[in-house]
Amino acid sequence: MDRTVLLINGPNLNLLGTREPHIYGSTTLSDVESNTKSQGEGLGITVQSFQSNHEGAIIDRIHEARGNVEYIIINPGGLTHTSVALRDALAGVAIPFIEVHISNVHAREEFRHKSFLSDKAVAVICGLGVFGYSAALQFVDQQLKASKT
Repeated sequence: MDRTVLLINGPNLNLLGTREPHIYGSTTLSDVESNTKSQGEGLGITVQSFQSNHEGAIIDRIHEARGNVEYIIINPGGLTHTSVALRDALAGVAIPFIEVHISNVHAREEFRHKSFLSDKAVAVICGLGVFGYSAALQFVDQQLKASKT
């Protein structure tokens, strides 16, 4: 298997750049995907990207990743706080994953403080803006290099 990472963005992240820019910034999802793929190329990592507003489609894509990717970087959006099914899908495929949030969810509404995924994640990044995606990919690169030695 090549050094391949699946970047998943959940509900409403297609609105990046226009949705609540005071919270999420002005960078679009297309920018995030393009920047992450470019960074991946520099690291020798193939980045596949997927976004959906539908929980089932995200779960289907996670299932398809089994045996095809080495890591998942996921910003599950609002599904973070509600989806046992997403948690079960990630646990079921046994692909290590990093949970990313653009905003600091712990400085926001109380309901955003609970994640159904964090205890299964290799790492959680929040509050770094879209740089969180870059930090996640850097971490994945380190982990993949360490696993080869």
